Amino acid sequence: MTTLITNIKLLVNTRESNALLRGKELSDLPCIEDAYLILQDGRIDEFGKLTNLSTENRQLSTIDAEGATVLPTWCDSHTHLVFAASREEEFVYKLKGMSYADIAAKGGGILNSARKLNAMSEDELYNLAWQRLQEVMKLGTGAIEIKSGYGLTVEGELKMLRVIKRLKETAPIPVKATFLGAHTYPVEYKENHQGYIDLIINEMLPVIANEKLADYIDVFCEDGFFSAEETEIICKAGMQYGLKPKIHANQLNLSGGVQTGVKLNAISVDHLETMDDGTIQTLANSNTIGTLLPSAAFFLRMPFQPARKIIDSGCAVALATDFNPGSSPSGNMNLVVAMSCIGMKMLPEEAINAATINGAYAMELQDEVGSITVGKKANLIFTKPVSSLAYLPYSFGSNLVDKVMINGEFL
Repeated sequence: MTTLITNIKLLVNTRESNALLRGKELSDLPCIEDAYLILQDGRIDEFGKLTNLSTENRQLSTIDAEGATVLPTWCDSHTHLVFAASREEEFVYKLKGMSYADIAAKGGGILNSARKLNAMSEDELYNLAWQRLQEVMKLGTGAIEIKSGYGLTVEGELKMLRVIKRLKETAPIPVKATFLGAHTYPVEYKENHQGYIDLIINEMLPVIANEKLADYIDVFCEDGFFSAEETEIICKAGMQYGLKPKIHANQLNLSGGVQTGVKLNAISVDHLETMDDGTIQTLANSNTIGTLLPSAAFFLRMPFQPARKIIDSGCAVALATDFNPGSSPSGNMNLVVAMSCIGMKMLPEEAINAATINGAYAMELQDEVGSITVGKKANLIFTKPVSSLAYLPYSFGSNLVDKVMINGEFL
């Protein structure tokens, strides 16, 4: 089916070809005013200024965009969307002044999520995740990465990854799966790190590879969790099975996660709240993407990532939600874009590029989504009437998404 979309006030991120954007390139966001789009079988077939539209000898069904701004859907490259239950009781503990260690001692934290997840059936877990996926799609997410990491047992991690595989098979948007068995050490392995690493390498990874349950391998490289050396060992084991590394790096300390990720040619290193000049330069000199998760810093009341310095140093930057029950209980990419401007001084153009085309690169989906480019999926956001592009992050408390189109069909 061929569909013509007319009366687009502003068509955003129009590109002839793909390129991972770094440094000053992030502020270049090509747009077309008074535009049209032609879709063919759920993909972008043609676009341009409405005055240049020619419909001779073409049978087209027409959609009137009614002056909407149209963007490619958000590409959320870092989430933990599969989880058993929320953790708002821990949120209240934090408000009362309890530390992470105090909460963990009460059975909270990642181990709390793991306990609840291991007690839940795969079907129950899938149904909850499916509801969350529908919610974020309606907020404009058109491609997503989902991590395991709340199982921390062979059975629990495999259950999570099988749920993600089911989401891949049923969701109308691209879904990428990441194995994050190395999220923390289970209680029984707290004093036996090697024992848990052996469990990951010898018992989890072979099944994951055999059932094709993951695209990537991730490790929480942080003081008190997995060291840089342990991270490298685990990632290399995953790489032997064809899993590419994506690393939780430098959230709380200068953990060496960025350097390890660059050494392993990781797709991305994510978080980056704690960075120094040398670490930023290491990232800038690599092909690895720095994925920033401002809503996690916001929720934990930590300083935001030094995005301005990271970008100005020439790094490639993506934005993602870190959607999870403990430190970022929101999958709203619109809020992430706004926070990036408000809290990290990113320009609206930089934030939109980081949340679309660079986010697509952070999932190796740049040929499918992330920009208005001929041949890509017609995964589009239609906004409510807005005065300018800058109004999107400026009006951070309003839901400005009017309609979302996935594969050429409105949700």
